[in-house]
Amino acid sequence: MTPQFDAIGLVVTDMAAAVAFYRRLGFTFPDGAESEPHSEAELPGGLRLLLDTEQTVRSFHPAWQPPSGSGRHSLAMRCEDASEVDSVYEELVAAGHHGELKPWDSFWGQRYACMQDPDGNGVDLFAPLDGRP
Repeated sequence: MTPQFDAIGLVVTDMAAAVAFYRRLGFTFPDGAESEPHSEAELPGGLRLLLDTEQTVRSFHPAWQPPSGSGRHSLAMRCEDASEVDSVYEELVAAGHHGELKPWDSFWGQRYACMQDPDGNGVDLFAPLDGRP
């Protein structure tokens, strides 16, 4: 048997804030997800984004503690073009979310910006420049 990648799981402090943030990025959560202890959004290709509250995680792992310091992961969100990177970044910042790095043209050929979700998880926005992949 070979394990298959199926889902990305994030632990959240405030489910309503997390669901609202990811909905702004186009994730589809079921109605009422903001008040649940666990919620899932299906991703393209059949993967899922799983959100669990800290209380849910502690229900099966009582010693769990939130990590401290900066994270080592981020979700990367492909935008249609460079202008969408800029507009999504500005929309999220205007809604009160933390913009880590303002949009810039990267040396690897993408318009790129870095955000943080309500729990400090990295969310990168990108789009190819000049017809690059």
